[in-house]
Amino acid sequence: MTAVGIVANPASGRDIRRLVSGASVFPTAEKANMVQRILTALGTVGVETVLVSVDLGGISAGVSRAVRNRPAKSTPWPQVRFVDDDALTDSAQDTANAVRRMVEAGAEVIICLGGDGTARVATAALLAGPGYDVPLLSLSTGTNNAFPQMREATVAGLAAGLVATGAVDRGIAAGRAHALEVRTSERTELALVDVAVSTAPYVGSRALWHPDALTELYCTFAEPDATGLSSIAGLLCPSPRDKPEGVAVRLCAAEQAPTVVNAPIAPGLVLPVGVAAWRPLRTGEQVEISTPRGVVAFDGERELELAGTTGATVRLREDGPLCVDVTAVMSQAARAGLLRASRTAV
Repeated sequence: MTAVGIVANPASGRDIRRLVSGASVFPTAEKANMVQRILTALGTVGVETVLVSVDLGGISAGVSRAVRNRPAKSTPWPQVRFVDDDALTDSAQDTANAVRRMVEAGAEVIICLGGDGTARVATAALLAGPGYDVPLLSLSTGTNNAFPQMREATVAGLAAGLVATGAVDRGIAAGRAHALEVRTSERTELALVDVAVSTAPYVGSRALWHPDALTELYCTFAEPDATGLSSIAGLLCPSPRDKPEGVAVRLCAAEQAPTVVNAPIAPGLVLPVGVAAWRPLRTGEQVEISTPRGVVAFDGERELELAGTTGATVRLREDGPLCVDVTAVMSQAARAGLLRASRTAV
């Protein structure tokens, strides 16, 4: 049976940047509504089973109520199965566990509702196991949504379903994104958008919203209309997602910098960022992180503390997640008439 997985992060769009920058809150009810719109789209194109993550925030509860109360005359939904094999931790591990279980159950596509951090966790779960060739479709419900797509969930559901059922050739429908790999002697982490190094001593609240302590920035791509740390590089030297190189930036205090960029590093937060230098980052190139003590942030969230004796490197990889190209899928569907029905005149 054709299956699609849907992972929705209840914590996305709710971090401390709501207090320091005025970023909007993405409500639980809307996330549950997005899942329901995806279910309608998947049922329309013939997906038979949908695997939905469970959570403590109320998303899966809202979807469960909708499944029970759906009117009989509505567009049929696929069979909904809630992935509840693992104990909930109310942390990123829940996303990783759900993705792994969905791949094991035969999901042909994983739809991820969250921000950059959620997409990063889902990607790590896919690339670490048999899900390496399972396409990811990431929808924006977070704070900095540089990697996820800002799309209507109904259209995203149609595209995911057309890929899952094989109606659209996967070679046209999906392509590999780049990723940044940070490696120390003890661990390896991936980022989908950017890796930032800060002299801040602790991980703390994780989210980054103050640029003064930043020293290094590495980006897989740099879009000038992005929000988040990658916007710094995007306003210096735009580098599209399909370009086979990223951007490396050396940062410094704004009052001492030869170049200052007013960058939207978070929603509602445009700050001057001092830039000492920048250059292209080639695919496969490995760079030593030169900041001896501080923290490393992945896609805007501080995760790794540097202790002075811990050497760390960053490398741009071309074998990131396989991502669904919604525009390409829907364009092919239109050309092939996959969503058209002909009526015979009487």
